[in-house]
Amino acid sequence: MTGITSWLERFGLQFWMVEVFLIVLATLTLALVAKIVLARLGGRLERTRNAWDDTLVDALSRPVSVLIWILGLSLAVEAMQFDRPGVLLQVVDPVREVGVIVVAAWFLIRFIKRGEQRLVEKREAKGETIDRTAVDAIAKLLRLSVVITAVLVILQTLGFSIAGVLTFGGVGGIAVGFAAKDLLSNFFGGLMVYLDRPFSVGDWIRSPDRDIEGVVEHIGWRVTRIRTFDSRPLYVPNATFANIALENPSRMQNRRIYETVGIRYDDAARMRVIVDDVTAMLKAHDDIDQGSTLMVNFDAFAASSLDFFIYCFTKTTNWQRYHAVKQDVLLKTLDIVEGHGAECAFPTSTLHVASLAVPDHAPTGESA
Repeated sequence: MTGITSWLERFGLQFWMVEVFLIVLATLTLALVAKIVLARLGGRLERTRNAWDDTLVDALSRPVSVLIWILGLSLAVEAMQFDRPGVLLQVVDPVREVGVIVVAAWFLIRFIKRGEQRLVEKREAKGETIDRTAVDAIAKLLRLSVVITAVLVILQTLGFSIAGVLTFGGVGGIAVGFAAKDLLSNFFGGLMVYLDRPFSVGDWIRSPDRDIEGVVEHIGWRVTRIRTFDSRPLYVPNATFANIALENPSRMQNRRIYETVGIRYDDAARMRVIVDDVTAMLKAHDDIDQGSTLMVNFDAFAASSLDFFIYCFTKTTNWQRYHAVKQDVLLKTLDIVEGHGAECAFPTSTLHVASLAVPDHAPTGESA
């Protein structure tokens, strides 16, 4: 060892410099090998039916490289300070331990996130329905649990008392609660959305109390993002949903057709047969739900028409398909009205002019 040291000193080098160089070289090589191995292993596992093995490898890829560098650099620092202990040597162990904990938590968070994505993609690829809101809520709770656990372990590693931290958190939580009551109300509002599930991601919702209508894109812990029908994002604080009435048209079972048709007063004698034929047409229509209410009745003596109404429900809830069915029903109703020689009415006014009687003594001829 002494001979090697003397030989290195001839070139102005010290033994710890070579040691640090070899450690860094070994770290770089090991990180590169781990990256290649995990990449090839991930490629093979993607061809298997089990989705969790390639999820595990994908989640490991980056944390493993960071862990190797943390361990390698900590060893290099120890080699630098071996002969002359200093401040770095005192902090290298705690920093290394904190780094390992952070990497472990990072791996778990990546694994949960990748698992959530794979689960949703796998179910959707098979055509199965999945509650994205519930999956998202469970994944967020798991990630939050990992973060809280990691923070407590780090504090314990650094020498802080967990009991003291929790006690301080309980006292400080009261002050934080008053200072951030809006933030907390939104948090618990989001929790209620996850538990009650009045809507899910992808649902069309609207509120008769507020100017809120659109498709739910994302449910966060503080706000929910809704895409309005003019393609603008609308961010609604979750606490709002606890104080408003909310409709969820996406969960409707049918769509309703409710239209009023008016015919002329001159066609009053044809009203009964028109109503009967429209009823028969609806009962024979393939897209009308026969298990729901179906009504066609003479309804009112209007100012310029005799009105009857059509009340029924379509089988489809799709908005575009519904309008196609409604159009077909109205066109067939118009054909029935015209087929009986009647006409649909429109507002008209009749002017009666009284004839004037000519008096006997009225002048005639040229004098008139």
